[in-house]
Amino acid sequence: MTKNIKLIAIDMDGTLLDDRQEISDGNREAIREARDQGIHVVISTGRTRMSCGDLVAPLELGTYLITVNGSEIWDGEGNLVERQLLDLEHIEQMWSLKNKYETACWAATVDQVWRDPFPEDLSSHQWMKFGFDIEDDHIRNLILEELKKNKALEISNSSPTNLEINAAGVNKAAAIEKVCERLGFTMENVMAMGDSLNDLAMIQAAGFGVAMGNAQQVVKDAADWVTETNLDDGVAVAIRKFALA
Repeated sequence: MTKNIKLIAIDMDGTLLDDRQEISDGNREAIREARDQGIHVVISTGRTRMSCGDLVAPLELGTYLITVNGSEIWDGEGNLVERQLLDLEHIEQMWSLKNKYETACWAATVDQVWRDPFPEDLSSHQWMKFGFDIEDDHIRNLILEELKKNKALEISNSSPTNLEINAAGVNKAAAIEKVCERLGFTMENVMAMGDSLNDLAMIQAAGFGVAMGNAQQVVKDAADWVTETNLDDGVAVAIRKFALA
C-alpha cells in the first residue's frame, strides 16, 4: 500500500506526542527510517518554536518546521522563512471577549507565549495567535459566533474545549504547500497526520490525510485513513503502512 510520499507532515500534541508530552521510541524509529529513505518529515504544530524546539531537535530532521498553525515557516538551518502576524485590533477584540466572558486564554507573540499575566500594553508586541480555553459549551459557542463575523480571522482548535485564532489564510495546509513549492513537488506527495481542527486543512489538502485514532470526529471524517491513537504509536503505524518502501 506504499504511496509516493515525499513529505510527511506531523502534528505534535495529540499526534506525535503521548499524554506525557513525549515522543515514543516507536515513533522515533519510524521517523528515522522515513528520513533515511529521503522523505522530508516536517513537524507542523500549533506550538511556537520556543515550545517545540527541545522536543523536535533530537529527531535531527534537517528540514522545514512549521509553527503556530502555519504562522511561521523555518528552514532546516533554523532560519525564519516566513512569518504572518495578527493585527493588534483583532487581539484587542479577543482580549475584550476574554474579559467579557471571564475565560481562560493564552496567546503567542514572536518571542513569548502569554498566559497569566498578559502584557499591560498589547500594542508593544507582535502577535501571531490567540487562544481561548472554555469548558462551557454555550460560552465557547457565543465567542465562536462573534469571531466568525470577522473575516480577517482563521479559527480552529487544538482540543474540543478551546479555540485558536490566527490571521485569515494562516493554516498548516497553506504553509505545507509553500514548503512543497520550495522542495519541488506538490501536495499530492504529502501525507499529513493530526487530531484536531487546526490539522483539518492539511489533512484535506494532502495527497493522503491521516487522522489519529483519538482525533475529533470531524477530522476522522475528512481523512483518507484513521490510524492508531497517539498512545499506540499511531504516527509510526501510518508511516510504515503508507510511506516506507
